[in-house]
Amino acid sequence: MLDSLITWLVETISQLGYPGIVVLMAIESSVFPLPSEIVMPPAGVLVAQGRMSGVLVVAAGTVGSILGALANYALAVWLGRPLLHRYSRYFLVREASLTRSEAFFVRHGEIATFVGRLLPVFRHLISLPAGISRMNLGRFVIYTGLGAAVWCSVLTGIGWYLGRHAAVLQNEDFRRYGTWAGLIMLPILAVIIGVYALIQRRRRQRQGSEAT
Repeated sequence: MLDSLITWLVETISQLGYPGIVVLMAIESSVFPLPSEIVMPPAGVLVAQGRMSGVLVVAAGTVGSILGALANYALAVWLGRPLLHRYSRYFLVREASLTRSEAFFVRHGEIATFVGRLLPVFRHLISLPAGISRMNLGRFVIYTGLGAAVWCSVLTGIGWYLGRHAAVLQNEDFRRYGTWAGLIMLPILAVIIGVYALIQRRRRQRQGSEAT
């Protein structure tokens, strides 16, 4: 039998359908503590059982992530930097974490939005500095969607794999594989950031040579 929590999650998501995934992932992408690791893998199990479409599951998760990120973006635009930093604790965000996220965003620009969607903690915070700096809304949605699609695909894949190959599913399985996925993602992101930094450095060198 499935672990009771996993059973509840799988059946709840099955009953809610794709709109339920959108809502749950919108909550996950906001400042509320609902980890995506308990939403997308159970949906992946349903994909393995033939009860849902993998493409639609990932699409629903991505749309939900964008909607939640837009809510944070709008919140940051509305509050502005002083109020957001002053009252960050009321939104379950530590001021130090918000400051680090904002500094990271300012230094790395749009790539921070994409990479931030794939990092713990930053995933929930990266929309706030984007809103504070009034990042172009179209680019924000694009980079948020790309990062969210990658992460939703990874988590859905974990659920699909466990649903197909694990004789018994337990909550620990999802946590363990989710942790592994996060660890595997780190060197990949390091490479992406390294390539981005190299491109930016060469661009600055070209601009410097043209200026002289």
